[in-house]
Amino acid sequence: MKLGAFSISLSVKDIHKSKEFYENLGFEVFGGAIEKNYLILKNGDSLIGIFQGMFENNILTFNPGWDTNANTLEQFDDVRDIQKHLKEKGAQLLSEADESTSGPASFMVLDPDGNTILVDQHV
Repeated sequence: MKLGAFSISLSVKDIHKSKEFYENLGFEVFGGAIEKNYLILKNGDSLIGIFQGMFENNILTFNPGWDTNANTLEQFDDVRDIQKHLKEKGAQLLSEADESTSGPASFMVLDPDGNTILVDQHV
């Protein structure tokens, strides 16, 4: 199964302080909008999303269809196929992608330790 680009989405208290901290670690702003309280930061192939006031806990994020530069991949596993596979394996989803659609969609699932995983397809 190909899950696409991986990033961690961090719930932060002060986006400006977090931006400065991660820039000091060598990350650069790659996307997002600080005035909307979110930024995507990149250092090599490492991606971190910082989000202020959008969710409570940190989230592991996978983007089927994207590489680490947000370029569309020619071949990838569709989010609905990944979701179907997990459901067949007995995973309890927090939210589901509409399996009657195509294109952008997402679902969320908890791992056995309660970590939220977001599978978020943009293409």
